[in-house]
Amino acid sequence: MTSARRKSYGVKGAPYAFLIPATILFALFFALPIGYAVWLSFRKVHVSGLGLGKGARDEVWAGLENYTDAFQDSELLHGALRVLGYGCIVVPVMLGLALLFALMLDSDKVRFTPFTRLAIFLPYAIPGVVAAMLWGFLYLPDVSPFYYVLEKLGLPQPDLLDGGPLYVALSNIAVWGGTGFNMIVIYTALQAIPVEVYEAAKLDGATPLQVALKIKIPMVAPSLVLTFFFSIIATLQVFNEPTTLKPLTNSVSTTWSPLMKVYRDAFGTNDIYAAAAQAVIIALATLLLSFGFLRAANRRQKQEAAR
Repeated sequence: MTSARRKSYGVKGAPYAFLIPATILFALFFALPIGYAVWLSFRKVHVSGLGLGKGARDEVWAGLENYTDAFQDSELLHGALRVLGYGCIVVPVMLGLALLFALMLDSDKVRFTPFTRLAIFLPYAIPGVVAAMLWGFLYLPDVSPFYYVLEKLGLPQPDLLDGGPLYVALSNIAVWGGTGFNMIVIYTALQAIPVEVYEAAKLDGATPLQVALKIKIPMVAPSLVLTFFFSIIATLQVFNEPTTLKPLTNSVSTTWSPLMKVYRDAFGTNDIYAAAAQAVIIALATLLLSFGFLRAANRRQKQEAAR
């Protein structure tokens, strides 16, 4: 009886044993850093006198002071507004192109589908810093072949690294790199639709456009929700593109995006406590937006299913 119980406990405990390595890695590289950042956000440095000598600078409890300062920081607010404008360009254009490419690849009339699929996905495999650097040089009037062609044709040569066009330049990098990933997600969902559905639509006289609008797009709606969810998170965390383009233009400040503001405060001005509070605020904003969007999407799906 004892032997049988031990064998039963061993079988039941096997899944937990396999989870131990992942749990340890999660705690060391995810949970602990988050907890440490939250702890730092409630601390500050108290300076006594001139701040010289032993014990002149002590770490003390700050309460909500760092969070109050963050909400009153105009640079952080302006960075959030810039990211909002950036996201209004990136998200609809990127997901629109991803859906269009996925529908085109799913069509029977398209040839060389594997090569085309790989060509669209390939930019996603290029690291974001490398992609931003390549596009940055293409934006520079002195070295860009595009500006040379525009000059020869007598066409206007807009400065894409200054003013409003800067949003288009940054958005282009994100769209170029992220469309392929979202396309693969949507295309995979299209491949999972049963062939019988298409055959029934053709027997009813549906055109390819009607099949795409009335069958394909509604059936891949969960994939569209997923890609939109990922795109929101990536937009709120934009950092590589503006940081890489910053040495090429004066229009990108060190606080262009909220994450750039966090990086400057943490490693530029050495105020890790304010940076930790700002990072926690960004994480909570991302969590609330994502949770709200997913809840709204699930509610809409339930309403459509009820009909």
